[in-house]
Amino acid sequence: MSAKNVNGPGGKKPASAATNLIAGGTAGMIEALVCHPLDTIKVRMQLSRRARAPGMKRRGFLTTGKEIIRKETPLALYKGLGAVMTGIVPKMAIRFTSYEWYKQLLADKETGAVSGRSTFFAGLSAGVTEAVAVVTPMEVIKIRLQAQYHSMADPLDIPKYRNAAHALYTVLREEGFGAIYRGVALTALRQGTNQAVNFTAYSEFKSLLQQWQPAYHNKELPSYQTMMIGLVSGAMGPLSNAPIDTIKTRLQRSPAKEGETAISRVRAIARDMFRQEGFHAFYKGITPRIMRVAPGQAVTFTVYEYIKEKLEHSNVAIVGGTYEE
Repeated sequence: MSAKNVNGPGGKKPASAATNLIAGGTAGMIEALVCHPLDTIKVRMQLSRRARAPGMKRRGFLTTGKEIIRKETPLALYKGLGAVMTGIVPKMAIRFTSYEWYKQLLADKETGAVSGRSTFFAGLSAGVTEAVAVVTPMEVIKIRLQAQYHSMADPLDIPKYRNAAHALYTVLREEGFGAIYRGVALTALRQGTNQAVNFTAYSEFKSLLQQWQPAYHNKELPSYQTMMIGLVSGAMGPLSNAPIDTIKTRLQRSPAKEGETAISRVRAIARDMFRQEGFHAFYKGITPRIMRVAPGQAVTFTVYEYIKEKLEHSNVAIVGGTYEE
């Protein structure tokens, strides 16, 4: 991924859609396996209503994680992983492929140069695209699974949703197709702002490092540098949209009520959170979210750049062709 140009380092052609699929999908799977427990802790913190009860202290992310392990076994930290793994390959493929496509649309037609503004809007558009195509249904199923309080060590403790496939079937049967797109506007807003900030910061940091190191002016940065700038850029998104993510999580957790519109539910959730739990409730789970998203982006960018470079230098005919992203 070139920092300031649609072409790769040394004037190489942009990576093909197939390259983005393989590199992005591999990066996404590794990121999910490494970071999913933190996402489960984040969801539990966002759904917690302990602040409503008099004298009850709020739980931090370490305490929340310990409680999950103690009551439900360590495997409970991976609740909802099936839904994530099912959607992660198309999600990452769509993210990187659409980002490169939008970037080409917004680039200078003669030089191929990409401004900071164009990078921001390309990232924003890519985030919205992945939210509508994949992320919203995946999030609804994942949150339903993560919100279940049951011990995975007790075979008699049978939850409502047994796995991702069963959860999808149950939600569709009981609530209809529209249920898996509950909160799509908030999800699109979250993913759009995330990727706008993420890609912009990553591109700017990468450009600066390439300028400061002439040896890497027309080459990819070392993996440890890619990991560091991915970590920093990944932390910026959650800080910019934490309230959106918390409201979205609560919206997607439960079925809609009769005669209630999506916007009225969002308003009701936000109003109740502020009145009953205070302003801090909008930032519940921000610590594990940053701890999950920042390393996740570090892993994603590092693995993506590594796999993409290996594919482009291999003899496998997946790069190039008439349709390139």
